[in-house]
Amino acid sequence: MKNVAKATDNNEIVQSLKKLSDKELFLEYSNAKSIDLRNELVSRHLYIAEILSKKFLNKGIDYEDIYQVASLGLIYAIERFDISKGFEFSSFATPTIIGEIKKHFRDKGWSIRVPRRIQELSKKVNTAKNTLHQRLQRSPLVKDIAEYLECTEDEVIEAMEASQVYTPKSLDITYDNDGEDKDIQLMDLIGEMDKSFDAIENRDFLQKTMEKLNEVEIKVLKDRFFNHKTQMQVAEELQVSQMTISRMEKKIVEKFRKELNKTIE
Repeated sequence: MKNVAKATDNNEIVQSLKKLSDKELFLEYSNAKSIDLRNELVSRHLYIAEILSKKFLNKGIDYEDIYQVASLGLIYAIERFDISKGFEFSSFATPTIIGEIKKHFRDKGWSIRVPRRIQELSKKVNTAKNTLHQRLQRSPLVKDIAEYLECTEDEVIEAMEASQVYTPKSLDITYDNDGEDKDIQLMDLIGEMDKSFDAIENRDFLQKTMEKLNEVEIKVLKDRFFNHKTQMQVAEELQVSQMTISRMEKKIVEKFRKELNKTIE
């Protein structure tokens, strides 16, 4: 096999590379990390990056940006690929490229799914704000931006609000506490669920459901599930068989299940 590294003329190098198979190229590249060799490998396999990039269309990031990230992932794959392992390069490169794309989405993507129309308008609003700030020598008003973009003020406000979800704010971010010694963190301003709400809801559910039980069913319910008596003990007190108590339990549980399904619906 011709040693490409010994070629001196650039055109000769290019022509020599095109005559090599993929396997020969990777073998050459493993011996001599030549930029020309890598460029030829990238050129031959750039279609993989293009195909994988198209799988992420309309997901919040421009195709051009995704394609650049995918191309970079292709270079990483070429650098790491070992032809001696016996794998097909496409099989090796695909997860590497997808991994880079997903990483880019985690770092640069919208944290909440926003309609593409709003995403595009948000970009225009940001550009308009910078342009109008220079033109007006002040911070532009919503009215100014709406007139500049020829859209409604509501649309501008919607786009500005949506842009806040592009990157989630850290709960550790601090705010000035109006002259107080200690600043306030965002986590201190966010309300949290009161655990007592669940207890109130559960108690209310139990009371309403128990109103639909007869006296015997209420006694069985309390003795079995609150007083922790055995079925035999409850049966002796009611002078019935243990099987009867077992059937009543199932009937009571079924009534609770039906009431629960009603509340969920």
